[in-house]
Amino acid sequence: MIEMPPLQFAQTNGIRMGYYDVGPATDKPPVVLCHGWPEIAFSWRHQIKALSEAGIRVIAPDQRGYGATDRPEPVEAYDMEHLTGDLVGLLDHLKIDKAIFVGHDWGGFVVWQMPLRHPSRVAGVVGVNTPHWGRAPADPVELFASVSATRCTSCNSRTRPAGLTVSSTAGSSRPLTPSCASRCRSRRRRLRARDRRRWCFREDQSGLSADGRGL
Repeated sequence: MIEMPPLQFAQTNGIRMGYYDVGPATDKPPVVLCHGWPEIAFSWRHQIKALSEAGIRVIAPDQRGYGATDRPEPVEAYDMEHLTGDLVGLLDHLKIDKAIFVGHDWGGFVVWQMPLRHPSRVAGVVGVNTPHWGRAPADPVELFASVSATRCTSCNSRTRPAGLTVSSTAGSSRPLTPSCASRCRSRRRRLRARDRRRWCFREDQSGLSADGRGL
C-alpha cells in the first residue's frame, strides 16, 4: 500500500487548507496536483510517489470543501475567484513564486482558470481529462438540467420536486415523477457497484502482465 506524506495545513484565502508536500525544493517550479470531484488529494497517491521519486517537488491540496480543508457554508464561497485564490494563497504560504498546475476532472476547470486570473503565478497547466472551456452562456445547473431532462439523471431528481415538468433540448417536456426518481436511484446504485468492481480490479493488477494476462 502506498503511504501518503504527512498532512500539513496552511491558512490561505480565509480558510485552513490541508495539503501534502513532498520532494526536493529546487529552483524549478513544483507541481501542484488538484483533484476532481468527489475526490481528495489521496487520489494522487501514485503520482505523488512517482513524481517525488523522480526528483520533482509535488504539492497536493485537499481543495476547498473537501477532505481536511475547511468547508465554508455559502455557495458563493466556491466560485472560481475563491478556488484559484486558495491555490495562490497556498503558494504564498510556501513562498513559491510559480508552479505547474495539474488538474483532474473538476480540478481541471480550476487549473485552467489559473493562467487567466493569476498569470504571474503559473509556469504551466496540465488538464488530465478536462479540456479548456469558455464561460458557459447560462447557469451551468440549468444547462445540465436542460440537456439531461429526458435521461432521468440525478441532477433532475435532486434539484427538482417530484411532478415538476422540465423542458428537454428538443422542446418537449416530461414530468419528473416519483417512479422516475426511483429509477434514478436504482441506476446510481448499479453504477456505484460497477465502479467498485473496476476499482478492485485496478488495485489488484500487480499480478497482471502488460496485456492483462496473469503472470
